Amino acid sequence: MKPNIRTKEKSQFHLDGIHKAGDVVLGGLFQIHLFSFFPDLSFTSEPQQPTCNGFDILGFRQAQTMAFAIDEIKRDSNLLSNVTLGYSLFDNRLNLATGFSAALSLANGQEKQIVLDDVCDGSPPVLGIVGDSSSTRSIAISTVLGLYRVPMVSYFATCSCLSDRQKYPSFFRTIPSDAFQVRAMIQILRHFNWTWEGLLVSDDDYGLQVAQSFQSDLSLSGEGCLAYLEVLPWGNDEAELRRIVDVMKKSTARVVIVFAHKSHMINLMEEVVRQNVTGLQWLASEAWTGAAVLQTRHLMPYMGGTLGIAIRRGEIAGLREFLLKIRPELHHSYYRNSMVNQFWEFAFHCRFAPPSAGWVEAGAALCTGQENLADVEIEFLDISNLQSEYNVYKAVYALAYALDNMLQCEPGRGPFRENSCATLEKLEPWQLLCYLEKVNFTTPFGDQVSFDENGDALPIYDVMNWCWLPDGSTMVQTVGEVKRSAHKSEELTLNEDKIFWNFENQTPPRSACSESCPPGTHMVRKKGKPVCCFDCIPCSAGKFSNTADSLECTSCPEDFFSPQRDHCVSMKIEFLSYHEPLGICLTAASLLGTFCSAVVLVIFIYHSKTPLVRANNSELSFQLLVSLKLCFLCSLLFIGRPRLWTCQLRHAVFGISFVLCVSCILVKTMVVFAVFKASKPGGGSSLKWFGIVQQRGTVLILTSVQATICTAWLVSSSPASHKNTQYHNDKIVYECVIGSTAGFAVLLGYIGLLAILSFLIAFLVRNLPDNFNEAKLITFSMLIFCAVWVAFVPAYISSPGKYADAVEVFAILASSFGLLVALFGPKCYIILMRPEINTKKAIMGRGIES
Repeated sequence: MKPNIRTKEKSQFHLDGIHKAGDVVLGGLFQIHLFSFFPDLSFTSEPQQPTCNGFDILGFRQAQTMAFAIDEIKRDSNLLSNVTLGYSLFDNRLNLATGFSAALSLANGQEKQIVLDDVCDGSPPVLGIVGDSSSTRSIAISTVLGLYRVPMVSYFATCSCLSDRQKYPSFFRTIPSDAFQVRAMIQILRHFNWTWEGLLVSDDDYGLQVAQSFQSDLSLSGEGCLAYLEVLPWGNDEAELRRIVDVMKKSTARVVIVFAHKSHMINLMEEVVRQNVTGLQWLASEAWTGAAVLQTRHLMPYMGGTLGIAIRRGEIAGLREFLLKIRPELHHSYYRNSMVNQFWEFAFHCRFAPPSAGWVEAGAALCTGQENLADVEIEFLDISNLQSEYNVYKAVYALAYALDNMLQCEPGRGPFRENSCATLEKLEPWQLLCYLEKVNFTTPFGDQVSFDENGDALPIYDVMNWCWLPDGSTMVQTVGEVKRSAHKSEELTLNEDKIFWNFENQTPPRSACSESCPPGTHMVRKKGKPVCCFDCIPCSAGKFSNTADSLECTSCPEDFFSPQRDHCVSMKIEFLSYHEPLGICLTAASLLGTFCSAVVLVIFIYHSKTPLVRANNSELSFQLLVSLKLCFLCSLLFIGRPRLWTCQLRHAVFGISFVLCVSCILVKTMVVFAVFKASKPGGGSSLKWFGIVQQRGTVLILTSVQATICTAWLVSSSPASHKNTQYHNDKIVYECVIGSTAGFAVLLGYIGLLAILSFLIAFLVRNLPDNFNEAKLITFSMLIFCAVWVAFVPAYISSPGKYADAVEVFAILASSFGLLVALFGPKCYIILMRPEINTKKAIMGRGIES
């Protein structure tokens, strides 16, 4: 057997600590002293031990909270019932080297002699460590402890970099990371619709990293943008602070977010007061939310109503009673260096014997150890606002629950090699790490504690509000909370009725670069400005936006329009209808004309044997009356909703009907002219060209030409139904587009040509003897016809929609009535009212008295 090898340490690094033995020991790192002074290192002799000054009473309370939690677990029969927990708590002296040395001492032990043998049995000095409070020290310590998988649960290190499991595989924390703090702040901005804010950060890793994270998350959320970003200097740099406050004063942003330390805020607020910058809504990071030094009567007119996020405040039942039981260690030979004794001296302003020189002479008191903590008013006993202490409490319980789960493992079902379990005799820190990752419990205060894949606990922050009371005093109250839900999103809960707003109307301020765009408009970003600065442009015709701050307008569906640009309504339909007064009047006039033409036709047929009818070419008269009926009836095609077949028929029927009518009149005129020529010497041969056959053939040929024009028009460019929205934005005007303007012009021109020929011929023979007086009637009727259609063209062109159809119908009816009355009115009068002159003698101009 090899002999045991003993080694002895050369020297020892002295650490202040509190210890309690147990079956399993947990370590702790706390900030008990505020300052530590290290001697110069000459490297020629052994350095002296550092000295400490400034007792941190809150750091000591954190250490005592860990001791209380372990004592409470010891009394809990349901948690680690057969295991006694102990603790070793060290002071890091607010120094990286000291904190790092303390962590290594916890992991390796502080034995003066180390025995090296073939078998290393037994438990490690500590199974897990609660700490450290600083991100910088936590990074350094976790880098080393992570190599050996020693669990470390921090209660105050917030750097988001510690969530990197590749670098820090054994690091856990019960305080939210800075990344969640940024997202929590953005949730508050979103809740109050603050989209235009300024950001101030400290000039260190904390502030600069938060600034980068805040800008990135704010941009991704699309909830707002920064009016300015300024870095607060260390120290009282008056020129720089004056410049920063001047930027704040000139900016239109009413919300100012500050991620900095309270020392930065003290210097900043001095300049804010100097320039009298009021009307700002401050948002505080957890670093200065609870800073009492800023909650003064002097600053509250400027900072009243501040909203901030703070570490979750919890309640720990029995902690105050535990703290009151603390007693100094009088029996220890080194009691002057005991942390408890140093606390006692700080609390009662006394010194244990032997005191330092001049202490007693100055009239100061000596400590007896019998003083009563309940008789003094110190912050140490105020447990109304337990924040970091609550995180320490949760960290201890997380390690305890993980250890309890590990010891309850059933052999053969364990997570380790060959399904083995850990044993109390051979516990290893890496074994506890496996269970710590899966721990899940609820504190007596009601908060759930578990760790995600990055070692971060379920994050939660309290939302605090600085109240300025009527008597001038101040109060910081909890008005809500921000926590991460099971869906990995942040949930903000606020009691807005409790929030104090430092504004006249006691309502949240408005902070936006541009006012919200109402429905009916869309946002257009201002050139060279952040995305939150925009103009509101009304939606164009036919488009709408029904939500505020729309990026673009949406086109209305077909047959819809947007009267107020914020919604779409169905367009009204307009056409010349049978149900409207104008359509009814035109329809009645059309039917009346048709009826009158039919009556005249019946009269002429009934009196077809009379001289008057026979003398006026009865066959052409019958054809003319039939064509007039068609003219009256074709106007009905222009009334009613336009369809493809009605659009194609209306102008074709109109054109053919009127050409038939005018052709009959033209032939009648030519017959009259031929008769007149035949009555003169040598003119008898002219009648042979105007017999019955020739008259029918002429009418047929002239009508066929119009039919050919209409056919070519319909084939080449047919009229069609069209929904026109150009006249009115809120109406659909159904109309017939003529297809080919040239076709329509040729159709009307051909009718006009025949009408002008008829008029000219009739005008030439207007002064014939009385027996040929029909020429006067034709002249007058053609004059009416031409006048109507000459007036029609400009009226038709200038009339929109259904009124163009009404103008055309009116022209058809007016010209048709003009022909009917002018040509057949006098004849019907003679036939019906003066039958005595309806004789051959009278027609020939003989035997009639005037």
